[in-house]
Amino acid sequence: MSTPSIATPAAALRAGHVETADRYAGISQYSLPQILAIWVAAALPMGLASWLIAPALKDSFSGAGNVPLIKSLLVCLLLGLIWEFLLVVWLVRREQHTLRWSVVRNVLWLRSPRSPSTGRIGGRLWLWVVPLTLLFAAGEFVPTFHTPANRDFATWIGSHAGKDFMQGNWAWAGVILAMFVFNILGEELLFRGVLLPRMQRVFGRGDWVANATLFTLYHVHMPWLMPGTLVADTFAYVYPSRRFQSTWIGIVVHGGQTLFFGVLVFALVLR
Repeated sequence: MSTPSIATPAAALRAGHVETADRYAGISQYSLPQILAIWVAAALPMGLASWLIAPALKDSFSGAGNVPLIKSLLVCLLLGLIWEFLLVVWLVRREQHTLRWSVVRNVLWLRSPRSPSTGRIGGRLWLWVVPLTLLFAAGEFVPTFHTPANRDFATWIGSHAGKDFMQGNWAWAGVILAMFVFNILGEELLFRGVLLPRMQRVFGRGDWVANATLFTLYHVHMPWLMPGTLVADTFAYVYPSRRFQSTWIGIVVHGGQTLFFGVLVFALVLR
């Protein structure tokens, strides 16, 4: 890539900081078996937690109607997301032999968005998160197959049973908030921080398409989310994370959903 020319210090200040180094530097590329092994390590536990473990443990939780299953799903999926975060930590430690922030932020692309054409970093590039967040929200309107009301959190929490359960229930609100947090720390750091920068050798310029496909199929624990994930999420934060070589794009856009549901949960608790 050619170095962008900036005529004067004043022009450089107006343009923002410029970075000419490729963010792939210093990142080990994975083979196809390694990529698939990491995908299995994320998808399999979540699938087992949702369809086998949670139903088997639901009688350990109190409540009427669907509440025991919802409680069991929340706990089991939270543990699955925590596992994904720990997997990220282990993979980075194994690759880099350190967890120093100065290293972690580079190898997980935890850097401000970088223009692929000019090398400019941050600044107005952050404005992209506004339309991208709207595109992500539009994924809710993508047609999908049957969504089971007793398993889908968004459907359940909008029901009378969900609203009654959440009223004044700070303990379970804390569990839900933890699940939201690790949804970002697990999914985004694993798929956009670890996998996406390490898929170029196998998939070339189509690495973001492969990443989006794997991320869609990962949702075996909630398959009704797959159409929206493939159609909307791919262009809302998978491709932008690759284009701007910044995991923060995915974290911020994906985190918009977390913020929305977090506010909703605490509004119901305080009713």
